[in-house]
Amino acid sequence: MAAKLTPPSEDYPRWYQEVIQRAELAENAPVRGSMIIKPYGYGIWEQMQSVLDRMFKETGHVNAYFPVLIPESFLKKEAEHVEGFSPELAVVTHAGGKELEEPYVVRPTSETIIWDTYRNWIQSYRDLPLLINQWANVMRWEMRPRLFLRTTEFLWQEGHTAHATKEESHEETLRMLEVYARFAEDYMALPVIQGEKTEREKFAGAVKTYSIEAMMGDGKALQAGTSHDLGQNFAKAFDVKYQSAEGKEEYVWATSWGVSTRLVGALVMAHGDEQGLVLPPRLAPIQTVIVPIYRGEEQMATVLEACSKMEAELKAAGARTHLDDRDQFRPGYKFNEWELKGVPVRIEVGPRDLEKGEVVLAFRHNGEKKTLPLEAVAKEVLSVLDEAQKGLFEKALKRREERTHSVDSYDEFKERVNGGGFFLCHWDGTTETEEKIQQETKATIRNIPFDAPDEAGECMVTGKPSARRVIISKAY
Repeated sequence: MAAKLTPPSEDYPRWYQEVIQRAELAENAPVRGSMIIKPYGYGIWEQMQSVLDRMFKETGHVNAYFPVLIPESFLKKEAEHVEGFSPELAVVTHAGGKELEEPYVVRPTSETIIWDTYRNWIQSYRDLPLLINQWANVMRWEMRPRLFLRTTEFLWQEGHTAHATKEESHEETLRMLEVYARFAEDYMALPVIQGEKTEREKFAGAVKTYSIEAMMGDGKALQAGTSHDLGQNFAKAFDVKYQSAEGKEEYVWATSWGVSTRLVGALVMAHGDEQGLVLPPRLAPIQTVIVPIYRGEEQMATVLEACSKMEAELKAAGARTHLDDRDQFRPGYKFNEWELKGVPVRIEVGPRDLEKGEVVLAFRHNGEKKTLPLEAVAKEVLSVLDEAQKGLFEKALKRREERTHSVDSYDEFKERVNGGGFFLCHWDGTTETEEKIQQETKATIRNIPFDAPDEAGECMVTGKPSARRVIISKAY
């Protein structure tokens, strides 16, 4: 087995990179900033995709697909949008051995080409709402890449909806933010804070942007999902109108929302430890791994027969199960490997266990072990996995609560922010103050929490009035 991982307390970024590589999630690609997602890492993304796709369809959305190449002129139609994305664009100028009359942009996001299409799809109020989602890849030229968290090319989903009224589009924006929050907490075991982004941090071209913010293991924040109220900006830029029931021509109202493969990185950082990954059962590609323990041919035949039967029973019960019957590795090696890969429950089966009619279950999230009667494993496995899922969420929530602080002094904030954590601070609402905080501390306002109480105070930087506290943290 490879050398031990760098302790996260010693060098968190190095620990993260080592976990990604040794757990076989991804590796760097030849093009700087791009990544190759390996089968185990893609298996996690597939689980996320499956759950989210079901949640989207339950809220009335359907999937479509739009081209990866976008005419450069499309982006220029919405001034704020093109300005926000210009530094990150990859542009195609030649194709088929010739220079193109108009360059194409490799999509950084799809609002422009989708709204150009919606102009042909929407004529009447009867065509609304239009609720479309796309699973795709996008490209943003990343200057400081890090596997999963920031890569030049990444996978994501992007929802794009059209509505007849401002109220409907706003309701959609918040509904999808809630879907993301539910996914993060119920499936990723990741407590999140819902809130509104500041004007400075909103999506380029949006009227308002909302986010869910999560705390990672080192106390830094990670934006785990965003939902944007686009108002009528893109409808006006692409002349998308509908005829109302009263026969009046109106511009439609729009939203967009998305999450990406950075959520895989979030799982690593939110739950990982000195031994590697710790995956929440509901998203683990392998929920239970069976490791046979034996010596000699006779023991091998008996143990493997019992293990194969147990594997079939567990799969029938609905658990994603793998029998590690590789004979070139010792049990100890396998234990370490599956711990590194974060499999929630390991089942150890040896001759003595079979004689007693029992097996040993090892929980990845807390390191504890539990003995179960052999015949009870398949019956109890789902509750065992639910127990592990709940334990992971509670652990993450406790860490966030312990590292969330209300701070009123800017000097105190500057002293403490490098240690990580979420800081609830008063802010005067100005972009100038927001920029000053980032320039001096490298921390940003993550969002204005929905559940922040109306608590009048003074901005910790300027002393000017503030209606409520915002979350400020260093972030990925």
